[in-house]
Amino acid sequence: MADNKKQEKDFTTEVDSLLPEVEKIAKAGQLQSALDKLFVLEKQTRNAADLSSTTRLVKAVTEHCYQAKDFTQLNASVLLLSKKHGQLKGAVQSMVELVMSYLEDVNKKHGVEKWLELVETLRVVTEGKIFLETPRARVTLLLAHYHEKLSTSSKTPEESKKSLETASELLSDLQVETYSSMERREKTEFILEQMRLLIAVARQKDEEVTKSGKEAMAGGEAEWVKVRVGGRKVNEAFLKEKDNEDLKLKFYDLMIQHALHQTAYLDVANYYYKVWETPSIKEDVNGKGKTTLEHIVYYVVLAPHNNEQSDMMHRLFIDPALVKLELHYNLVKCFTTRELMRWPGIQQIYGEFLKKTPVFSSEKRWEDLHMRVIEHNIRVVSEYYTRITITRLTSLLDLTPKQTEETLARLVVSGSIWARVDRPAGIINFKKQKNPEDVMNDWSSDMQKLLGLVEKAWMGMNAAQAAQSRVVKS
Repeated sequence: MADNKKQEKDFTTEVDSLLPEVEKIAKAGQLQSALDKLFVLEKQTRNAADLSSTTRLVKAVTEHCYQAKDFTQLNASVLLLSKKHGQLKGAVQSMVELVMSYLEDVNKKHGVEKWLELVETLRVVTEGKIFLETPRARVTLLLAHYHEKLSTSSKTPEESKKSLETASELLSDLQVETYSSMERREKTEFILEQMRLLIAVARQKDEEVTKSGKEAMAGGEAEWVKVRVGGRKVNEAFLKEKDNEDLKLKFYDLMIQHALHQTAYLDVANYYYKVWETPSIKEDVNGKGKTTLEHIVYYVVLAPHNNEQSDMMHRLFIDPALVKLELHYNLVKCFTTRELMRWPGIQQIYGEFLKKTPVFSSEKRWEDLHMRVIEHNIRVVSEYYTRITITRLTSLLDLTPKQTEETLARLVVSGSIWARVDRPAGIINFKKQKNPEDVMNDWSSDMQKLLGLVEKAWMGMNAAQAAQSRVVKS
């Protein structure tokens, strides 16, 4: 195919005279005779590189086949015209766009089978052609939605699973981020659809693993990885534009689902925070804005302690919007204040309310909150105590000695605190012993400070003696 060839002749006059004649023949029921006449002139216009005339002729062929409801001939003609030697790209592009405009009408009036045949024809014609990559992507999206719909109406789980996987595979094969002819917004919509279908397939596989008790690797882990890769293809700066607010909310909803699967609570909190920064969400103080802010609090509290989590929690604590949510404000205050939190007290104050929320309806997340409270208490104890008995620490944490040691060991390994346990003596030491080099550095620093003070005192004494001698002389 080529459009670079210079036009040798203009067939506009011939085409103008042929089209009315062909139309009469087609209406008389002689479709094949009409098509033969069009094909003869189409060959001449194609060889002469007359793009305008060739486009009119191929569209005429398509229109007559469609009007005659001869879908077998329509599919054959589209395939034939697209494979003609030296066919002009512009003509094929116009023909494909025209056929795509028929799809909705075909599906409604002539059934799914005819629609599928036409879709398959378009996918064959567009395969491997860069100038038709956008039409191919759009047709593939329609086919993927068809298979997804088929999965919901399937009679058996196997058929449902197969249809959903087919839909996901069809879209995943499209590398729309490399398409130069597709607009940015449409690219983003395609990527989000890819991610949505991958999540649906992953959840389906995970459910199968849960029911069968197989290894975790047999589940939808591969799909979850692809979701993360798809998320990196989306330009978050583009989503901040006002016109793309709907895409932004959809994107972060998908990323929240991915982060929850990975139990990455801090990522979930960050995604909710970006949703909350959306003007339409933030302005809805009593609706979505309030719900989103509550979820930020829940997940930032559930996230394991590190510098990023601590920074986000303190920024959230001083945000004026949080003050309006008294219960949530007090919960964050408990974690930002260097004071012990007794778990029975937390359960009494917050338990009834939190367990009614979707976040803490899961027993695992309630246990995670308990663990965050324990870790907070151990950090507080390590700041106020240099040494403490295991018995005393156990009573402060409301845990058994074994649970206390396990939690303490995990915090030491993660680097949150420094501690050493003397089991025979039953003592925990939170003060890190200095090595000889550190001791010498501290001694050297202290000596420098001491000598500095001595020198300052000596200079003061000299100045005083000099002043006194001048007074005596006078």
